[in-house]
Amino acid sequence: MTALADVLRRLAREGELYERLPEARVRCYACGHRCLIPPGQRGVCKVRWNEDGRLMVPAGYVAGLQLDPVEKKPFFHAYPGARALSFGMLGCDYHCSFCHNALTSQALRDPAMGVPPQEVTPTEIADLAVRHRARILTSTYNEPLITSEWAVDVFREGRARGLVCSYVSNGNATPEVLDYLRPWIDLYKVDLKGFDDTHYRKLGGVLATVLETIQRLHRMGFWLEVVTLVVPGFNDTDAELRDIARFLASVSPDIPWHVTAFHPDYKMTDRERTGAKTLLRAAELGMGEGLRYVYAGNLPGRVGAFENTYCPSCRALLIERVGYTILRDVLTPARGACPSCGARIPGRW
Repeated sequence: MTALADVLRRLAREGELYERLPEARVRCYACGHRCLIPPGQRGVCKVRWNEDGRLMVPAGYVAGLQLDPVEKKPFFHAYPGARALSFGMLGCDYHCSFCHNALTSQALRDPAMGVPPQEVTPTEIADLAVRHRARILTSTYNEPLITSEWAVDVFREGRARGLVCSYVSNGNATPEVLDYLRPWIDLYKVDLKGFDDTHYRKLGGVLATVLETIQRLHRMGFWLEVVTLVVPGFNDTDAELRDIARFLASVSPDIPWHVTAFHPDYKMTDRERTGAKTLLRAAELGMGEGLRYVYAGNLPGRVGAFENTYCPSCRALLIERVGYTILRDVLTPARGACPSCGARIPGRW
């Protein structure tokens, strides 16, 4: 942990999402914690720190870099079948016991986690995306909000090459960071982990902050999709799933909601994987609350119609999927309009 911290201290630059305060303290605005950081100390995320009254932030490396289908993010209403070059750094402002990316996200917090950072420039990342015919750049794996300055450095290069930029985030945002990101990002996925504030605080967050972020993202015109990892015994009751769906429908019934299957991981190995029956129940609850686009993920071929996109007006099949593979797409060629009835389908086509 100490050796990794030493390496990361070198791979840093002064941040932009903060204000200077008396006595050389700083206030960070990258995430909803709004950490007040004295000199020589780190924020909750462990990767943003106060160096003599300046906030230093991660830069110049990746801890994960991979080419994925955009459906894996998951975005189902954004450029179906497109490739997304995903990049991530180290650290997180949460400490979820069921984290599926703990190797990167819990670095510096958990001595058993962490991978060596690989030095790279924003230009090299953007060029790699173009070389591999990716249409999208995605900041993901760890929590991108806490590395937003680096993401914008990368996205600036990506935009210059005509790439679409996106975030895969826990939604623990501030108005300041969303204003900072808006010129560079079009797609934003929020992981809404439940609807119980007590549970949220055990993960290191506050439910109200995430709900406010979802509302703000929609108002600001980001293309927004929301994912809930359905964890047995944590957030899988009818009441909680219905509350999530009802909230999303109140923001917009056109927000796609992905309910995805948990597998035992990191510090939560005391329960079984989420079964198809549970995901189908969650998806049906979402439709029952008025959401027009509900998807069930991580169990390809086992959740029936909930892998596909249908027209909410005439129920025509528009995009047929199995897992991350698209078998049929009549929507993208029609530029987002149902070929059968002409209804507009929200998204980026």
